[in-house]
Amino acid sequence: MTMALHCTAVRAFDVTSMATMPDDDSTESRFVERLQQHDERAFNELVDAYGPRVYRLVVRMLGRHEEAEDMAQEVFVQVFKCIGQFRGESKLGTWIYRVAINLCKNRSKYLSRRHEDQQDALDAIADRQPLHQAKGVTSGQVNRPDDMVEGMQMEAIMRRCIAELDPDFREALILRDVENLSYEEIIEITGVAEGTVKSRIHRARALLKQHLSQAIGETLP
Repeated sequence: MTMALHCTAVRAFDVTSMATMPDDDSTESRFVERLQQHDERAFNELVDAYGPRVYRLVVRMLGRHEEAEDMAQEVFVQVFKCIGQFRGESKLGTWIYRVAINLCKNRSKYLSRRHEDQQDALDAIADRQPLHQAKGVTSGQVNRPDDMVEGMQMEAIMRRCIAELDPDFREALILRDVENLSYEEIIEITGVAEGTVKSRIHRARALLKQHLSQAIGETLP
């Protein structure tokens, strides 16, 4: 089947891609119809637009470059398989993020059982911005020497500390403070109540600050 072959050939994503999807509801609806009709050009457009975003999300959730490549491909395989079930009750991008988050959580549980969830600390390839500069993650208060090595070390520490968070806290923190999604979008992606989302974000920030303080031997404000 042509589309199945296309699914297995999802390439390493160009993380600098600036491709965008239509944000008008009627335009997106027509695009979804093309996807559901197995229009291969539409699938290529989808991968071009969402591939880099999905890769950045999963590498942050899993913390490992090699795992992220495989998982990003799996996300699109599942999207291709299940696009017929998409009913437009949320934005297409929100639905894709939900698929990605659920797959990452399942993979994290599997890796934990196999004791393989070690952080690939220096892999910053997928970042739109360094994690230690992400909005809200550490209240923008981590001041380190402006040196390449120090920056990589801080990135490694940040990744390791985020990886230590409970998966529910980790996903809330990444979606809000790294991906800069709205509370409404996070609610749609995670399927939990607004109060729970806000509570998880607050708790995740506090835990991350605690982990970072211990890791760098400084008390963060």
